[in-house]
Formats: sequence, structure tokens, C-alpha cells
Amino acid sequence: MSESVLVRCPVCRREHLYTAPRYPCVCGAPVAAPLDRLGEPCVVTHRTWADDWITVRCGTCEREDEWPHPELGCACGTILRVPVDGVRRQPSPAPPEDPGEGPGGGRKPSRAAFQPLAIRSARDAVTVTALYLRWLGYRDIRRADQRQPNGIGLAARGILAQVDPTVQPASLRDVECLWLTAMSESAGCVYFSLAGYADDARAVADRLGVPLFVLDLTGEPQPVNSLADELATGRT
Repeated sequence: MSESVLVRCPVCRREHLYTAPRYPCVCGAPVAAPLDRLGEPCVVTHRTWADDWITVRCGTCEREDEWPHPELGCACGTILRVPVDGVRRQPSPAPPEDPGEGPGGGRKPSRAAFQPLAIRSARDAVTVTALYLRWLGYRDIRRADQRQPNGIGLAARGILAQVDPTVQPASLRDVECLWLTAMSESAGCVYFSLAGYADDARAVADRLGVPLFVLDLTGEPQPVNSLADELATGRT
């Protein structure tokens, strides 16, 4: 079971018993960030990728990966970043690839089932997408350099992913913009939408070779087209 610590909001002084969430390592073991019982929480006023993600080592296989920094929402409306102990904020270097590795450095054979994370906010949608990309085998996931018309872009070696957490289906223009950006960077691309896709967006995605996924609220990405199904099952 994940450890729990007492967190006091510096704004309203309420106290909360906080338990660190656990995420699945590629080896199948649960990973939770070690919490600092003596540290003070800080108020989240703006977000950066470096602050939102930390490097944590799996206690079972010793693998290091990037995971969301623990946060707590206070009843007063303040978002608190819970202090952690002995973790790094900078991504760990990816190991050299070998012929048995997947598209981003991860091995394709015998991976554990993806463990979903319930989506309650736009940040959760980005977190689920990053976890899913890692599950697919991509490493060094980060915020994309170029902004898209809607949503948030993620990048890894050889891939650009668009996360659209809005309530409107992704449009033809959204898919084309992602594809054009990926082409300019000589990378592949994949789209994740919370509200699905317009019919013409699905048609152009098939023509351009863009895998489409829908993010349901349980946090399980669902393939929309055959390209996404092939990516999810490792047939690409």
C-alpha cells in the first residue's frame, strides 16, 4: 500500500491525509513516489513540464521512469504540490536501442496490460496519454515544442501525440495540423481525443496514416481506426 502523509494547506491551514497514487511500471509492479514527511507543500500557480513530472525508480525492476508529481486539491480551491523525497525532476537518459526494442526504446514482447487512470480533468487526460505512450514503448516523453490549435502536444523519440481534452469532437483541421507538424519534424503522429472525431476527421486520418484514439473517462484509450488498433496491438 502507498504511504500516507499529513499535508497542511498553507492558504487555509486545513489538514489532509494524502496517499500517493500508484502507477504501473512496464514490469507490472506498482510504483509510487516516495513522499517527504518533513517537507512543506507548495501552491501550484502555473505549470511547467519540469515541475509536473518527476523521475521515480521502480523498487522491483530498478527501472527509472517519468511519473506525475503528486498533487492535492484543497477544499479552499488551492492546488498543492506534495513534497517528495529522493527523486529527480530531469528525465533519465534513455538506454541505447537494440534490434529487440520497440519504437521508443521499450521492448515489444510480453508487456503487461495497460492500467487505466480515471480522467477527471484535462491534466488527467495528458497523464493517461503519457502513460499509454510509455506502455507502447516510447521513452523520454515531454511536452511538444510546437503548439497545436486545440489541446496539448506530447513528443517522444519519433512520435508526436496530440491530446484533445475538449468537449468538441476533433476536426479535420486538427488532424491535418498534427500531421503537418509531424511531417515537418520527420516523425510519426497519433491523436487522442476525449470527445471523439468528426466524420471528415476520421476520413482524413485514414488517408494520412494518423492513428486515432478516444480517451474514455475510465482512462482506457480506445482505438478508433485500424491504424490505432495496429499500434495498440504491436502490429505496426
